[in-house]
Amino acid sequence: MDTHFRSVVKGVSWRVLATLVTIIVVFLYSGEWTAAALVGMMDALAKIVLYWGHERLWQRIAWGRLLPTVSSP
Repeated sequence: MDTHFRSVVKGVSWRVLATLVTIIVVFLYSGEWTAAALVGMMDALAKIVLYWGHERLWQRIAWGRLLPTVSSP
């Protein structure tokens, strides 16, 4: 099992990689570094906010959860 810090570092490194891919794709399409960087940053921010909202929504849904069992001493 990963530590919380490792999970955060993995998440941040993935977001950086994904943002760089978006920037490169937009640059190849538009030829504009400024536009590519702007779209990349907006994409990263939007996806972070949407992921947070998605996670909060799923916290309200009980479907598929396993409830912990209580064992007697």
